[in-house]
Amino acid sequence: MTGTVYKSTGSWYQVKADDGRFYQCRIKGKFRIKDIKSTNPVAVGDRVEFKLEDTLEEDQNGVITGIKERDNYIIRKSVNLSKQTHIIASNIDQAFLLITLNNPTTFTTFIDRFLITAEAYHIKAILLFNKIDTLKGEELDEVKYLAAMYREIGYQCIGISAKTGKNIEQVKELMKDKTSMISGHSGTGKSTLVNAIEPKLDLKTTEISEQHRQGQHTTTFAEMFDLDLGARIIDTPGIKGFGVVDIEKEELGDYFPEFFARKQDCKFYNCLHLEEPKCAVKEALEAGKIPWSRYKSYLQILKGEDEQNYRFDNHQPE
Repeated sequence: MTGTVYKSTGSWYQVKADDGRFYQCRIKGKFRIKDIKSTNPVAVGDRVEFKLEDTLEEDQNGVITGIKERDNYIIRKSVNLSKQTHIIASNIDQAFLLITLNNPTTFTTFIDRFLITAEAYHIKAILLFNKIDTLKGEELDEVKYLAAMYREIGYQCIGISAKTGKNIEQVKELMKDKTSMISGHSGTGKSTLVNAIEPKLDLKTTEISEQHRQGQHTTTFAEMFDLDLGARIIDTPGIKGFGVVDIEKEELGDYFPEFFARKQDCKFYNCLHLEEPKCAVKEALEAGKIPWSRYKSYLQILKGEDEQNYRFDNHQPE
């Protein structure tokens, strides 16, 4: 039988078979897919082959016997286990990153790492600035500045309020007939957004922790849901950091669209945009045509530095 993985708990996988029925499945032995050393060999969104176990029980369980080739996937480095990776989801049409200015704060380093990974794996990324109903004055101006910055690069940005419903219809329109993933820090409102899009799902949500000013991990495992509007949505656990995986130094600049557009004007074809003479990227940076926050993200990843150590407001040059 063949089906699609809708939920992964690490040991059991909920698979929706092609006949529309759901089966609880497990895996036997070790799966190795194209040398991906991942903490989760089977991910939500995977198309799998499975067989039912011989049992007299009414609810039959299955065993996954194979994984079909993935069209794409979003992968991140495990923050505490640097040599391990975690596949967040596979076979997705687009990824929405939920961003909040505060409660919790989403820093540009995190946004950039997410966008780079989406670029590398050919997944359209859309930025959703949530909780805009709570912003006034300078805070609202800052969100407008960030959205304008990323729009200039070429990313679609939408200001939303999952709580009040502002611009949710616009998000639903983008999701029609597609498989979408929602990602972001804990507390940014991912489950609240899913509930706003499909109220009958009634996903559990929690308030921001007053003590730590960050979200609680409401969603423990990635899970996919069918939507009435003819789409599928993957709700993912909140993630603290986004470690970039398997991108060569020489390729990194290609996943910054504004760098890639100027690459041909650099004096050296293999320019890393560091100290090389006549670097078009550095010239654009000095001229204010490339944001300093983007260049700082580039340097951090190039040097292999941990995003967790660079959580500050870096919109402006030092």
